[in-house]
Amino acid sequence: MFKTVKDESGAATAEYVIATMAAVGFAGLLVVILRSPEVKDILFGMIKAALTQQTPSP
Repeated sequence: MFKTVKDESGAATAEYVIATMAAVGFAGLLVVILRSPEVKDILFGMIKAALTQQTPSP
C-alpha cells in the first residue's frame, strides 16, 4: 500500500530551505520590533548608560 522512498538526494536541500526561511522570518520579526520607538529609547538608554562615565561620589 505505501511506497518506500529510497532516494533522499534532495532532503538536505529542503531542510536548508526550511531553516533559512525560518531565519528570515525571525529576522523580519526583529526588524519590526526594533523599529518601534519604545524599543529604540530603551536600547539608546542602555548604550548611553554604558558609555557615560559615572564619577564616584566621595
